[in-house]
Amino acid sequence: MDLRLVRRLAAEVLGVGESRIWIDPSRIDDAAAAISRDDVRRLIKEGVISVRPESTPSRGRARLRALKKRQGRRRGPGSRKGPRYDEKRLWILRVRAQRKLLKELKEKGLIDAKTFREVYRLVKGGMFRSRAHLKLYLREHNLIKVSAGGARGQVQGSA
Repeated sequence: MDLRLVRRLAAEVLGVGESRIWIDPSRIDDAAAAISRDDVRRLIKEGVISVRPESTPSRGRARLRALKKRQGRRRGPGSRKGPRYDEKRLWILRVRAQRKLLKELKEKGLIDAKTFREVYRLVKGGMFRSRAHLKLYLREHNLIKVSAGGARGQVQGSA
């Protein structure tokens, strides 16, 4: 029994897709006899033809993903969006600050040109975490000259 015409007409009358049309299997003969839109409307009123509910996307995968996130998974750098912690910018700021400190120390005469050049290369190599770390290194290796009023190896002022 070919119900394609009935299915198409019912879909047009009800304003849904053909795949959502349900025809009562026990009344297939009545449905097959319908040849006009009025016949289809009558069958709809009698309940022989009805509309299936819309199929919604399964939540199964979403639930699994939510579970993994609760467990601390799926949070790596590849899953993140938006502005991120810019390591290059931080590196630039850190190195510039350290180079500025070295320049000030050299201009004040607290380190000589040879020491300046050696430590400058270490800064470039990423040896120091911060200005404070750089000062600590200079003090521990006695690379800073004695200032007039201060103790041995002390860096004066803000430098």
